[in-house]
Amino acid sequence: MAMSSPLLTLHLLLVLATTTMVTATTPPTAHFLGVNYGTLGDNLPPPHRGMELARSAGAAAVRFYDANATLLAAAAASGLVFVPSVPNELIPSLAASQRAADAWVAATLLPFRRSPGLSYLFVGNEVLSDPTTRSRWPRLVPAMANVERALRRHGLGRVKVSTTFSMHDLNHQNVFPPSSGVFRPDIADAVMRPLLSFLERTESYLFFDAYTYFTWSANHSIVPLPYALLEPSPGFVYHDPGTGLSYANLLDQMLDAVVAAACRIGHCGVRLALAETGWPTAGDLDQFGANVRNAATYNRNLARHLASGAGTPRRPGMRMPAMVFALFNENLKWGPGTERHWGLFYPNGTAVYEVDLTGRRPLASYPPLPPALNDRPYPGRLWCVVRTDKGPVNETAVREQAAAACADKAGLCDPVRPGGACYLPSTVTAHASYVFSAHWNSFSEDYGGCYFGGLAVETTVDPSHGSCKFPSIVLK
Repeated sequence: MAMSSPLLTLHLLLVLATTTMVTATTPPTAHFLGVNYGTLGDNLPPPHRGMELARSAGAAAVRFYDANATLLAAAAASGLVFVPSVPNELIPSLAASQRAADAWVAATLLPFRRSPGLSYLFVGNEVLSDPTTRSRWPRLVPAMANVERALRRHGLGRVKVSTTFSMHDLNHQNVFPPSSGVFRPDIADAVMRPLLSFLERTESYLFFDAYTYFTWSANHSIVPLPYALLEPSPGFVYHDPGTGLSYANLLDQMLDAVVAAACRIGHCGVRLALAETGWPTAGDLDQFGANVRNAATYNRNLARHLASGAGTPRRPGMRMPAMVFALFNENLKWGPGTERHWGLFYPNGTAVYEVDLTGRRPLASYPPLPPALNDRPYPGRLWCVVRTDKGPVNETAVREQAAAACADKAGLCDPVRPGGACYLPSTVTAHASYVFSAHWNSFSEDYGGCYFGGLAVETTVDPSHGSCKFPSIVLK
């Protein structure tokens, strides 16, 4: 899942107008709204229960981040469409050997050959968004091609092969205006051009992760919250000066930026789909707008918007597969607080909020939602300290996290060494709290939050004392 969003350009023009309608240029495509089934939790229910909960929310499909046999068997028995994934680390071996691809398909998917729910397969997840695995990028399309051949050889030719992308794969993640969308220069010709050729040749989909939450939160002073929540906003649209089209919600704008990027490299005809979208229900103090009210509003509106078949201004009438993130809150996910609060359900099976992913339930029939108390940024300073509200501190684990943080930057931990301004009090908690704050201050753009293995928490109380000054994050 992507965790950042674009900055506005000078092209951001918000005007009063009516939505421009254009003639459909693409034929209708298959539609369903499903849910992503993550497993990064130590308290999740058994797979069969997970499938029951997905169906109870109106999901038509479940997407997995691997091809675990137990999960696939439960999904096949549920009657849901299910989407397994080839893990990123297998891409090089599958690209290098058709025999390896054949063996993987035979061992993993052949048991489900007669299951009508097996319709899609993702080879990797956001591969092109990770610069540390750049060596895999040129192997992605060969791996997809080998897997696609293996599926046909094993009588699974109906299964469409794709992979998933994030807004990081657009240059500067720019969607303002949508017509300026272009893939990053390091992947446009080398990877995206042959990849889109493969998708068009096999009649598959370009699956993208599009989170209006991140784009809105980065531009909240200009982009209205209702626009990001797909709420009706009478009299308000975003106008694209490049196409003359007008937008009534941010998701359509993001999708059309992807369409523009595909068109720029000669593949206007590629079919588009949503691998991930959604809204978090909670987060840290620096993550405003993450609450139950907004999450329920977004996903309910999403379901109705997709079910309507309206499409986007650039592709009116476009119908597509799409999946909400996620089925459960996952307590073992790394990163900022929002990462653990995207679920439709708590692990005990209780709904975080009611939603009908079929899009048929009238909005007025839902019960009242709790008020949103954090739709504006917290104004002021934040520090990152050792968490002490969950029982006794695990000093061994805290030492390990602090040591790893110290290794990331020379001199970062000098103030807590003997003779340093923050050496006293000489306790594990005091030293680690300084280290966590200093590291968060230095690497917040890269590391994504005050987490440190779940051992840290944000605070508005300045822990500085005497000559020891803790670095802070300043929010405006």
